[in-house]
Amino acid sequence: MKMSNMLVLTMKEVPAEAEISSHQLMLRAGMMRKMASGIYNYMPLGLKVLKKVEDIVREEMNNTGAQEFLASAMIPGELWQESGRWDAYGAEMFRVKDRNDRDFCLGPTHEEVFTDIARNEIKSYKQLPINLYQIQTKYRDERRPRFGVMRSREFVMKDAYSFDKDQEGLDISYNKMHDAYVRIFNRCGLDAKPVEADSGAIGGSNSAEFMVKSEVGEDDVVFCTCCDYAANIEKAVSTPEISQEETKKDLGEVETPNARTIEELVKFFNTTEKKFAKTLIFNADGKIVAVMVRGDREVNETKVANALGGVNNLQMATEAEVKKATSAAIGFAGPIGINVDTLLVDNEVANMYNFIVGANKTGYHYENVNYGRDFKGTLGDFRNITEGEKCPKCGGEVTIARGTEVGHIFKLGTKYSEAMNANFIDENGQSKPFIMGCYGIGVTRTVASIIEQNHDENGIVWPLAVAPYEVSVIPVNSKDEEQMKVAEEIYAQLKVLGVDVIMDDRKERAGVKFKDSDLMGIPMRITVGKKIAEGQVEFKLRNAEDTETINIADVYNRVKSIFQENSMKLK
Repeated sequence: MKMSNMLVLTMKEVPAEAEISSHQLMLRAGMMRKMASGIYNYMPLGLKVLKKVEDIVREEMNNTGAQEFLASAMIPGELWQESGRWDAYGAEMFRVKDRNDRDFCLGPTHEEVFTDIARNEIKSYKQLPINLYQIQTKYRDERRPRFGVMRSREFVMKDAYSFDKDQEGLDISYNKMHDAYVRIFNRCGLDAKPVEADSGAIGGSNSAEFMVKSEVGEDDVVFCTCCDYAANIEKAVSTPEISQEETKKDLGEVETPNARTIEELVKFFNTTEKKFAKTLIFNADGKIVAVMVRGDREVNETKVANALGGVNNLQMATEAEVKKATSAAIGFAGPIGINVDTLLVDNEVANMYNFIVGANKTGYHYENVNYGRDFKGTLGDFRNITEGEKCPKCGGEVTIARGTEVGHIFKLGTKYSEAMNANFIDENGQSKPFIMGCYGIGVTRTVASIIEQNHDENGIVWPLAVAPYEVSVIPVNSKDEEQMKVAEEIYAQLKVLGVDVIMDDRKERAGVKFKDSDLMGIPMRITVGKKIAEGQVEFKLRNAEDTETINIADVYNRVKSIFQENSMKLK
């Protein structure tokens, strides 16, 4: 492609709306343009990158034996009603009605559609296992679209669903997808680490997220400094700190008129946060639930929802609900005599001695409280793990970093097949529900994540496998006939070799061309200038500081060597 014929307009200034590097650079490099909040048009340069990532995904999926097809993005509401998710999914779903007043949605995800296809097309165990996938646009009405395509309302996703006859088969399918994802992200030049994760609204048992460390990531990811343990903070198992054993003292009520927060209580009792157990009250689908954690800990709402058997809407209780449960103002809740449907007690609290809690009486707290003697509840892990805690796997120290999810794999089991009566006939002639797996990759988010990990002050630094163009040929002076002739010859020969090459034939200063090439992240640059009189041109890698002077005859072998180093073949 020649730049003079391309629809690409680069930008010198950083757009005011763009908060993170990938968003800024995708706009500045002319990859995309905003149409509405969270909705973007992909320009030719951006679409080329998107398609290259899709091709890598498609190749690796096909290598596992998965079959590609394409489902409709518009889904009948009755499918979601069958699974029970029509009302549960929430405001993120774009819902529409047709002229006959039938409910439809623009697909935010496609579990119901794939399950429907399986129940209609797969009748016998002899047809299993099967893994179907698609690469398609999804729609989610994000409350706050931000960071460009990192959190948008329309995005490209690869979603796959496996159907097996038993758990052993699902394990095999799941592991195939895990390994394929590792290869996909490696080929894209992306450092994405698989971490244990919660299944969330998708459901199912085991799941793993492929996370990219990012300062602007929306998830906290826990990593062990000594072993390979990694987990989303929603899933990470906390290790209770062992309290020093004490003789249990008599329970006592203390008046605390001006102290209701942990900070105020620490000053009042002249002690540390570790001597308190705070009680937080939630409304879980209409039921009132109290959760106790140590004074310096944070409640993990995902763990709470899972402990309650799956909750569609978990939110902090209202002031009126708190008063009804405690007979007190906010800030004085405690476990003794509390009026709630469920009391969840973090394991750490059960191992504390003589601690302080609210007395369910405005202006009062209890001291010398002990679990088992003074109150009881459902024990479990209900808090967030913290930096420096012990790893649940090896006992080493954990660290916490921000991360962005680019892929997620689930063992769904029979969650959808049972709800939608999706069955097959097994070897014994019995009707059994499919054992399902679900595997997603955010293609557009992967593109943005690659930029987040590969850029500098001059622009994008694309890995060769996903670059929109692999080589840029730049004649320094477009008015010089000899330079243009040599540039055309190099450009033509590289095309014959199968190189995705761009030639900047614009009547612009060389500096402008160099800046645009760097901004767009082209991995190799060949500069055709005055040295052609000596049979030489300049060769520069985007991620290298130095420029090489090489013979024109050696250009093709030099380009080939770069492809070989990246394990990519040319014609």
